[in-house]
Amino acid sequence: MVEKKDKNTVIVEQLSVQETLKSVYEALEDKGYNPIGQLAGYILSGDPSYITSHGNARNIIRRISRDDIVEELIREYLGIPSGTNAD
Repeated sequence: MVEKKDKNTVIVEQLSVQETLKSVYEALEDKGYNPIGQLAGYILSGDPSYITSHGNARNIIRRISRDDIVEELIREYLGIPSGTNAD
């Protein structure tokens, strides 16, 4: 979820895993980091210091479990639509 603050309004928006990863990727790229390496480090270790706080990226990515991220990456890589059970 991302909170967008307007003058007197707070809008909460639920981001998909893909949207979250794109947002975090862009924040890492903006700061001059290697986004793929940083995201891989975060996914493997769970250490949030791999993700910049720029653009609230660290808080955004922590709202999605690492298991959900890995599952979505595997589905996308194999071309399996989200929401289907590949068991």
